[in-house]
Amino acid sequence: MILRRENQHHGERDVKTTALCVRIKDDLSDEHLRFERLISDLSARFVNVGADLADNEIERSLAQILNFFKVDRCALLRISPDRKQVYVTHASHGEGIERVSGDIELSSLFPWLHERVVLQGQPVRIDRLDELPERAGQDRSSCTAMGILSFLNVPLFFEGRVSSLIVINAVRSERSWSDEYIPRLRLLGEIFINALEHRQSRLRLDERLKFDSLLADISAHFVNLPADLIDSGIEDAQRRICELLDLDRSTLWEVLEEEPMALLLTHMYQRLENRPIPERMNAQDLFPWSSGMILNGETVVLSKISDLPPEADRDRESFHMYGSKSNVLIPLSVGNGPVFGLLSFAVIREERCWKETVIKGFRLIAYVFANALERKRMEGQLRKRLQEIEYLRERFEKENIYLREEVNLLFDHVEIVGQSSAMKKVLAQAEQVARTDSSVLLLGETGTGKELLARTIHSMSLRKDRPMVKVNCASLPPTLIESELFGREKGAYTGAMTKMIGRFEIADGSTLFLDEIGELPFDLQGKLLRVLEEGNFERLGSTKSLHVNVRIIAATNRDIKQEVEAGRFRPDLFYRLSVFPLLIPPLRERSEDIPLLVRTIVKEFQKKMGKEIESISKKTMQALQAYSWPGNVRELRNAIEHAMILSRDKTLDVHIPVCAPSETAAAAGSLSDMERMHVLAVLEKTGWRIAGQGGAAEVLGLKRTTLQAKMKKLGIRRSNKQMPH
Repeated sequence: MILRRENQHHGERDVKTTALCVRIKDDLSDEHLRFERLISDLSARFVNVGADLADNEIERSLAQILNFFKVDRCALLRISPDRKQVYVTHASHGEGIERVSGDIELSSLFPWLHERVVLQGQPVRIDRLDELPERAGQDRSSCTAMGILSFLNVPLFFEGRVSSLIVINAVRSERSWSDEYIPRLRLLGEIFINALEHRQSRLRLDERLKFDSLLADISAHFVNLPADLIDSGIEDAQRRICELLDLDRSTLWEVLEEEPMALLLTHMYQRLENRPIPERMNAQDLFPWSSGMILNGETVVLSKISDLPPEADRDRESFHMYGSKSNVLIPLSVGNGPVFGLLSFAVIREERCWKETVIKGFRLIAYVFANALERKRMEGQLRKRLQEIEYLRERFEKENIYLREEVNLLFDHVEIVGQSSAMKKVLAQAEQVARTDSSVLLLGETGTGKELLARTIHSMSLRKDRPMVKVNCASLPPTLIESELFGREKGAYTGAMTKMIGRFEIADGSTLFLDEIGELPFDLQGKLLRVLEEGNFERLGSTKSLHVNVRIIAATNRDIKQEVEAGRFRPDLFYRLSVFPLLIPPLRERSEDIPLLVRTIVKEFQKKMGKEIESISKKTMQALQAYSWPGNVRELRNAIEHAMILSRDKTLDVHIPVCAPSETAAAAGSLSDMERMHVLAVLEKTGWRIAGQGGAAEVLGLKRTTLQAKMKKLGIRRSNKQMPH
């Protein structure tokens, strides 16, 4: 009976076990069915997925796989070209689970997994870390450090090699997987890879189109680019190429005329974060092997610096010194001509496999740069030849410098008449300052010819091709001088119906003559000073600053220093104007110029009046020289014109003024006083020499004895001050 009960008990247990196995099998079948549906749904999503949505769809798919298996990490990893490292490109993590870094040194952290999965292409499923073989100790330690309890690694193949991995990790609790899931996960992973490759193909095509478009744009830009813009155009093109292709540096080296044995760095673009490059670099010193290849017309392509041959140790050292990991170097030449430079592109952050299409593009850019630089070089040589011709012309002119100076002395000063030592000194100083742009202040009494001297200085200056502009500061009311000098905008003040350009703008590149500068209102002197110092001013009614290049010549008959001391003239403006002061002597201090001046004035009025004058008496000429001429040349001119009007024959008789206007009040109307003043003036002029040729008696038309008697009658005696030392 007892045996029967035990058999009955065992039978019930077998039935329960069988039922449990059936239920588990049903559950597994149901799970597999749900997984198949999941894979089918996920696969269907990628049929028409856009390239820009591929990343999002992969992330969503990984998240659904993570939820399906109730695990903690699910990721897609890309294997590096050297198959030692993997990069996490897409991942899904459970809540609160630490994310794994973007790149993992698989060969060192998981050497056993690296061999099985990457090198051999076998999937690996580990439900518990104890299942790892004994030689996978490093893998076990790395899993423990990352908190991994169970994992499933599925290799994905592309073009016959393992290119990516699907990795599933359980962190919170151990998890077991059926081998039946692996083929379906591999299928889904390959769908991922195809979607990414499709997107990559689209990106490569877009990049190719962008690169081709950039090359066409750069080529067109250099067609008619002026020579002075070629250097900046090359550096801008280098920048655009580097930014499009994600490159770190582009350099251009040239063989220059001044150093024909060197390849010198002349143009460069590099990212801001890169180390600085010395100003002078010779490629033949730093990269002798590469330079030799370039000068022989060979293109050097280095995907990694280790590709260099053993004899390129110096090049390898230099590439490492400047951080280059991949380089392309292209020779620069025009047609079948010699190589005169090289163009290089470099990557610093990582090694780069250079595509043939990119290298061809670099060759096209090198051809464009080479032609532009050759055109610039030819234009430079032409400019140099023209400069040499100009130099020779100037040298031939200087060989006859003495004769030219003599001719210029007659030609340049045709308006200023004078052979006295005082005037020769003034003209020599004027000629010295004329070739400069320094300000000139002309000082002298009224009528001495300050404007004529200003025009002479301008005619000898480098600005002579443009007319001198004149402003008389005394002839305009103070309210109009500012607009006359600086111009005005329409509506600047009441009555300003139109815009007016000022004299400073008209005189841009020429000379501005400011006559009677001492009459300039004090408030305008500051504005004038600003123009002299900076060259900037604003029109009345405008805030826009204008810039001019004007040479200033100012003139005044006032004692300008006295005006400064009296506070009527700004001292800073005085110092700015009087860089080169020139004092024109009054006519009374250069009486030897009077005969020449008289003849010149007579000749001028002969043409105007149609009269012919053949002679001027010696007595008249001596009287003219004896007179003090307070009105200077202007007064002399008026006297000659008056005499020409009254002249009835061919001998000119000039009426000598009795006294200057300023002396009229002192004359008191007495005939004897006027006679005494005139005799004294003649005696002073002749140095108190009474008799003889040129003496006072001869000048006055009197006998010696008659003059001596008249002097006694008028009380004229020679004082001690008048005695010669």
